[in-house]
Amino acid sequence: MRIKNSLSLLALLFACTAATSPTVDDNPQHKVTHQTAVRRADVIIYGGTSGAITAAVQVKKMGKSVIVVSPDKHLGGLSAGGLGFTDTGNKSVIGGLSREFYHRLYQHYQQPENWTWQKQSEYGNKGQGTPAMDGSNRTMWIFEPHAAEQVFEDFVKENKITVYRDEWLDRSAKGVTKKGTAIQSFKTLSGNTYQGQMFIDATYEGDLMAAAGVSFHVGREANSVYGEKWNGVQAGVFQHGHHFKKPVSPYKVPGDPKSGLLPEISSEPIAENGTGDNKIQAYCFRLCMSNHPDNRIPFPKPEGYDPARYELLLRVYDTGWRETFQKYDPIPNRKTDTNNHGPFSTDYIGKNYDYPEASYERRRAIIKDHELYQKGLLYFMQNDPRMPEDVKKEMQQWGLPKDEFKDNGHWPHQIYVREARRMTGEFVMTEPHTLGKKEVPQPIGMGSYALDAHNAQRYVTKEGYVQNEGDIGVHPDKPYSIAYGSILPKEKECSNLLVPVAMSSSHIAYGSIRMEPVFMILGQSAASAAVLAIDNKVSPQKLPYEKLRAVLLKDQQRLEL
Repeated sequence: MRIKNSLSLLALLFACTAATSPTVDDNPQHKVTHQTAVRRADVIIYGGTSGAITAAVQVKKMGKSVIVVSPDKHLGGLSAGGLGFTDTGNKSVIGGLSREFYHRLYQHYQQPENWTWQKQSEYGNKGQGTPAMDGSNRTMWIFEPHAAEQVFEDFVKENKITVYRDEWLDRSAKGVTKKGTAIQSFKTLSGNTYQGQMFIDATYEGDLMAAAGVSFHVGREANSVYGEKWNGVQAGVFQHGHHFKKPVSPYKVPGDPKSGLLPEISSEPIAENGTGDNKIQAYCFRLCMSNHPDNRIPFPKPEGYDPARYELLLRVYDTGWRETFQKYDPIPNRKTDTNNHGPFSTDYIGKNYDYPEASYERRRAIIKDHELYQKGLLYFMQNDPRMPEDVKKEMQQWGLPKDEFKDNGHWPHQIYVREARRMTGEFVMTEPHTLGKKEVPQPIGMGSYALDAHNAQRYVTKEGYVQNEGDIGVHPDKPYSIAYGSILPKEKECSNLLVPVAMSSSHIAYGSIRMEPVFMILGQSAASAAVLAIDNKVSPQKLPYEKLRAVLLKDQQRLEL
């Protein structure tokens, strides 16, 4: 009996040691193999996004232990996944660790050895911010994916942050253990258990939030729900130019409905404007391309390639449209951050509605479907003999960069999840808050970008033409504050969780908030609140705001104009 107890004690000590001081895996391509374990920290962060990493840095800076449980092998989400032409709005409201991230990228590009494919003088000072008032902290807002990923890895290494990669939340009923309203632990599919006092869900999808029983919304609310104008269906509203500007027939035989619809067009009738639905704005991959002959790979012909699915693009060109290259935004070293542009482009419209709540297997299928669509589009534009010769000739100058995403066929490892679940929390950010028409209480950061939503559906108009719907771009008159309550679940649902990415917002307000600099700001603020809640022995919902505000201001967060 004594021997058995001694062995049990040794096993317990080993588990505790492994949990409190595990080895940090600094290699993003290294999949950790281990025995199942119970791992403990003051704060457990689920997610590998930019907001997850700034949250972890802040926890460590405030003296608490933290573990990042990342389903991704690569850290940084979209910020390191191809979105290098940063959507910022008013840069003066970006402070704290978010600004530090962009400052480090400025420092990176001050090093001559980091200009491999282009002279720094050729690029000039594109994407650079002005110095702060004291002349320091200069920033770079436009950058290559691998440079951004290295900054996140440096954050992890310098702060000795424990990261477990390729760890996926068990989303079954047994995945999250709660006592009353408080999460005690969660399990991953590998069998490991993560215990903490506070938890932060920093995923784009809000998986931990949902598994913990927190209320959320998917899709577009009706305008009547929050007294908004730009939510819900918005047929006939064209604010970005991503629509069919001239009549184009949707049918296989132009003008003949009996011939059937072309691929990528929905047969569902359009609903009345302002009504809510389950549709979400389209996803795509933010493509990093190169036009340097020594650093480009021709776009590959994807499996199952069918040129017929891109017939609609040819009809767009037949109308005289020639805006193909307007969103090949230049980033250093003769590369681009290429985003959707025009009526038929990289956005895979209408093919992501079930992604937010889908199983991992189904999500992988959706992501693969997006990849094949987008690769097929690129191959079509570069090779199909029916393409306009001027466009095809220009496309043939571009390819995938050899020095990016090396372990993923040079294709981005992160799809652009523009929105998924959105929490319904203590406070809901809405259109009137972002447009300055309603006061925002207890600010923890700021946003300033346009209320930006991509198309949600492609349909047939009553006149018998194809059209897109959902493209909104409404600019606030000035930056706005983001409420503390918008990252907090209702306390009766969960009393030790903060949600800075899939936060509490209406669809259209989220269109502005959902920018990567803001996710980093909210990640840092969430971490500050989590640590202060531990120190004050209260739930985050009961944390005195003035205590949080003092810490945020000390750490150079911008809270209001």
